[in-house]
Amino acid sequence: MTDKLAINRWAEEDRPREKMMNKGAQALSNAELLAILIGSGSGDDSAVSLMQKVLAAYGNSLDRVGRLSMEELCHFKGIGPAKAITILAACELGRRRAVEQPERKQVRSAAQVYEYYYPYLCDAPVEECHVLLLNQSARIIDSVRIGTGGLTETVVDVRLILREALLKRATSLILCHNHPSGNLRPSAHDDHLTRQVQEAAKLLNLTLADHVIFTDHGYYSYADEGRL
Repeated sequence: MTDKLAINRWAEEDRPREKMMNKGAQALSNAELLAILIGSGSGDDSAVSLMQKVLAAYGNSLDRVGRLSMEELCHFKGIGPAKAITILAACELGRRRAVEQPERKQVRSAAQVYEYYYPYLCDAPVEECHVLLLNQSARIIDSVRIGTGGLTETVVDVRLILREALLKRATSLILCHNHPSGNLRPSAHDDHLTRQVQEAAKLLNLTLADHVIFTDHGYYSYADEGRL
């Protein structure tokens, strides 16, 4: 049986914390960065090798690791609830940083809507519906989640959408909801919601600029398809 070399016995330049101090965060691998967060490994693995195993199990994809539940992470020997929560909290901070906007972003296409919502919805296991509120220059005033549901449908109150638009003094709005199944085709329920919001918005001199259906691999735009 070979002895595992603990991190504190590595060359100083190879230890994750020391490496980050000397070379910067960019010099560290994903496994090394995660190892800093969890602090220690198991009886069989150092923190780095443990995180290498976790990443390898999911194609070395941080995106896939970020989708895991606490229970799934705890299946790995050496990861308990505290370490799992630390990993998931870091992934959530990464998502939140990605969606922060230092200034109001202008949105004039479905592709920009998809890019904006990708950090929000790429990990969502159930349907969520969000409304993007825009000013006269098509710049984002706010984004509000107005419904969550199951795997195939979410309940949305049209009155809540309009209330948010009026409170934020928006002049136009864009709906965006995800299909966890990956199916880009709008359902009859999606079509009905689009018509409802479009008609109600007109009564208040608001414009429904688009309704974008989101999946991890692409989007469907009612505006691009000429359906608005």
